[in-house]
Amino acid sequence: MATEQPANRLQGTLYLVPAPLDFACESSCDLTQTLPLGTLQVAARLQHWVCENAKSTRAYLNRIHLVIPLSQPIAEQKLQELPRQVCKKGDHHGQLDARPLLQAALMGHDMGLVSEAGMPAVADPGSSVVRAAHGLGIRVVPLVGPVSLLLALAASGLNGQNFAFVGYLPVGVVERSQRIKALEALAIKTGQTQLFIETPYRNQAMLQSLLQTLRPDTRLAISSGLCLDRASTHSGPVKNWVHNDVVNNSTPAVFAIGP
Repeated sequence: MATEQPANRLQGTLYLVPAPLDFACESSCDLTQTLPLGTLQVAARLQHWVCENAKSTRAYLNRIHLVIPLSQPIAEQKLQELPRQVCKKGDHHGQLDARPLLQAALMGHDMGLVSEAGMPAVADPGSSVVRAAHGLGIRVVPLVGPVSLLLALAASGLNGQNFAFVGYLPVGVVERSQRIKALEALAIKTGQTQLFIETPYRNQAMLQSLLQTLRPDTRLAISSGLCLDRASTHSGPVKNWVHNDVVNNSTPAVFAIGP
């Protein structure tokens, strides 16, 4: 039987606040071109946050303040960081008891959950906080904003009706090649697009592994610098890939393969 409590309107709401996709990039995007006004308005009035990193969250709030004044000075915002291990390894298995992080919501305050880029709890930590909110009967509201996986999928030309995000591939050359072959076989058998990401400084190594491992007719798509002025997507059969410089080691990228 379900143990989660129905949403209690006397409690605060947990808002999932998306962030721009330019974290750690050499240039930044215009918030007004990336996030809807409604999302910025909600974020500007929140005073209680759960985040990956307090320093980067304050920088994000400062950017919001330049568009819509915050309801409370940044120095007075209540920021709680997720545990370091969660930020490194993720919390999608539910190993974190996040209920203590939601005490402000239980006291009637609206809260924001934010990651360093994109939608929290999607290819980023935060799912334990969302799970805990549901268990406590706290209303959960995702706000509109950029999600790199969906932007990359839409721009890839690959199957958008059947797809899977598989996170990070192994770092070791042999293990990574084996994983690529397994994902390719699954994509060919089912038609399912396989999406994955890599730490930017390993982008070139990932591209080389893909070009060396995939079959010539398998389609490869790479989206890089999404939401930035220099955003690009390259897509086509591996046999047609002649440019190895479509990604650099300083810009986040999303990789996709499919038949």
